[in-house]
Amino acid sequence: MNLLKETLVQIGELDKNSMEKAKKYIDNLLKPIGSLGRLEEIAIHLAGITKNPFPSVDQKGVIVMAADHGVYEEGVAPDPQSLTALQTPNFAKGVTGVCALAKQAKADVIVVDIGVAEDILDPNVIQRKIRYGTSNMAKGPAMTREEAIKSLEIGIEITKEEIKKGKNLLAPGEMGIANTTSSTAILSVIGNVDPLEIVGVGAGLPIEKLSHKADVIRRSIAMNQPNPKDGIDILSKVGGFEIGGMAGVFLGAAANRIPVVVDGFIAMAAALLAITIEPKVKDFLISSHYTAEKGGKKAIELLGLTPMFDMGLRLGEGSGAILAFNFIEAATFMVKEMATRS
Repeated sequence: MNLLKETLVQIGELDKNSMEKAKKYIDNLLKPIGSLGRLEEIAIHLAGITKNPFPSVDQKGVIVMAADHGVYEEGVAPDPQSLTALQTPNFAKGVTGVCALAKQAKADVIVVDIGVAEDILDPNVIQRKIRYGTSNMAKGPAMTREEAIKSLEIGIEITKEEIKKGKNLLAPGEMGIANTTSSTAILSVIGNVDPLEIVGVGAGLPIEKLSHKADVIRRSIAMNQPNPKDGIDILSKVGGFEIGGMAGVFLGAAANRIPVVVDGFIAMAAALLAITIEPKVKDFLISSHYTAEKGGKKAIELLGLTPMFDMGLRLGEGSGAILAFNFIEAATFMVKEMATRS
C-alpha cells in the first residue's frame, strides 16, 4: 500500500511551459502552421508529459500482464482457459501478434505472470503470480482488496524497473481468457450502463451467448455492489489481476512522467480504473485506436480521449498501442529533423 500511496502523490500535471515552447517551435517549422495535424498535437502533448520540448521515445516497451479469471466457469468465453498458460510463454518467445508488431516498432515485450491458473516455467516470463487466477465474481469478490492493491503495485514496480532500464515510451498489454467479461463489468460500473448494451464477443463468443454473458456480469455487479467512485473496490470485486497490473502501469508511468499508450478494450478498462483512482493520470495517457469490441465506444467516451486510428482491431495484447508507437515516434522526428523558418 505504501508504494501505491507514494506513486499517487508523485502524479503531477502537464508542464504548460514546455508545451508552449514546443508549440512555438513547431509553428516555426518549415511548413504551413498546423499542416501536420495530430502529429503536432502529439508532440506538444509529449512535451507536457516529459517537461521537455524535444523528447525522445526511442526506448519503447509493452508490458504484457497475463492472468486467469474465475468467472470463466460461467461459460462466458469460447476458448479453453488453458490457452492463457499456453499462450503466455509465446510472448516471451516473440511469436504472438503484439510481438510481431513490436519487432517492426523496435519495442521490447516484457511478459509478467501475475495470476495465470497454471505454473509458467519459461525463465523469460517474470514471475509475479498473486495466485492461480481470480475467484468467480459471479459468486463473490474476484479478489480481496489487498490483492487488488498488490496487482496495482506489481504494475507500478515493473514499470519503474523498465524506466530505470531507459524506457521512455510504454504501454500495457494483456493475456487472459475471459478478461473481456471483467472489463465489461468495470465499464458497466464506472459508466452506470447495463452490461447488455456494451457486452461483446471477445475472442469469438457466439452471438447467441451474449445475453448470458451480460447476465453473468449483471449478477456479479448486483452481488458484489462495487463502489463506482472507488477504483480499488471495483477492481477487487469484478476485475482481474492482469487488469490491475495494467492499471498499475498507467499509474507508474504517469508518476514518472513517461508517456503511456492505451490499447483496446481491456486496456481502456484498466485506464478507467487508474483514472478513477487518480484523475490526473488522464493527462499522461495517449489513446491509440478505436477498438472493434462493442463496448469500446462507451469506454472511449468515458475516458474522454481521442484515438489516432480505426483499423477494426480487437486482438488486445497491446497490439494497437504498438502501432501507435510509430506515430508517436514520428512526432518526435518531426520536431528534431525538420528545418525551421529562421
